[in-house]
Amino acid sequence: MTTSPTPPEQASLEKALSALEGVDALRERLAGHEVWLVGGAVRDLLRGETRTDLDIAVEGNAIEAASLLGTPESTQEGFGTASVMIGGVRVDLAGTRTESYARPGALPQIEPATLTEDLSRRDFTVNSMAIPLFGAPELIDPHGGRADLGARLLRVLHPHSFKDDPTRALRAARYSARLGLELEPGTADLLAAVDLGTVSADRVRAELRRTICEESAPEALALMSRWGLAGIDERAPERVRATRELLADPDWADVAVRSDALLAAATQPERSAVTGRLAEAKPERPSEGAELVRGAAPLDTVAARVAGARWLDNWARGWRKVALEIDGTDLLDEGVPQGPALGRGLEAALRAKLDGETSNRDDELRIALEAAS
Repeated sequence: MTTSPTPPEQASLEKALSALEGVDALRERLAGHEVWLVGGAVRDLLRGETRTDLDIAVEGNAIEAASLLGTPESTQEGFGTASVMIGGVRVDLAGTRTESYARPGALPQIEPATLTEDLSRRDFTVNSMAIPLFGAPELIDPHGGRADLGARLLRVLHPHSFKDDPTRALRAARYSARLGLELEPGTADLLAAVDLGTVSADRVRAELRRTICEESAPEALALMSRWGLAGIDERAPERVRATRELLADPDWADVAVRSDALLAAATQPERSAVTGRLAEAKPERPSEGAELVRGAAPLDTVAARVAGARWLDNWARGWRKVALEIDGTDLLDEGVPQGPALGRGLEAALRAKLDGETSNRDDELRIALEAAS
């Protein structure tokens, strides 16, 4: 008895699937379930990537399926989704479903559905492909995603896509920049009419936050600016590049939350009053500079340095780390009463230490007591 050779397409897909980190564990623990690799994971597999987060569609209860893989990191009962870490790989599971929208920009209403229906509710053709994890591997591609990926085109699935979810326009910029895709002409026409005002500011910020943490964020922001999206101005890419470079410096890395600083750089073209004050300041003494920064929010401090306040490097590198050897207890022991005098004394000692006017604990205590008296 002879067996038919495996078709080249199936052999190629199986080889690519087997090379993906986490797939072996999925196959072992989800045996007997109808599950598919879907969306961005398939897109990236076809692009030759062997390490990617795994998007899994489940025909049935995805949250129950996730529990077979480990303890879910997060679940959303209303959307039937769950996320689990397998080794160092994030696995996002979702039940196959359809989505309907009560109005433009509304959150979708979910109903269980077939895989084919599930693929039809997605954002772009390149994200609307699937491969079964069990049985003969085949590329399920009802919307021509593979052809669009080969042609480097980003295409929506239907004319109402951006009306249903305008944040897809922001995703279009992210995918275009990350994957090197051009908008398909019809998709470009539809995007020109996008109204982000139908969705909440929180949803817009969430999409922007996903974008600015990617390596290709400046290019994505340049597209958003060109397309007139989310108020992103033409200088945003350079601000984000400069902020990213600054926060890569060990002296600056812990000054502000990186994602918050990048988001502010992308979305705030105008200086705040505090940022402007820091950017224009020219402190003559370390204590003067430290005092200026003391009342500033971390994001203002980062923005001021990006705007050119090089003196802040001295603050980040050293001034902010200067600490007294004495504290309030030492002054209380010397008879200084609880109250403003205590703070006045410690502040005077700190200023002196910043400016190099003390060399030991005794100097600090003497200066503090003089200021507190």
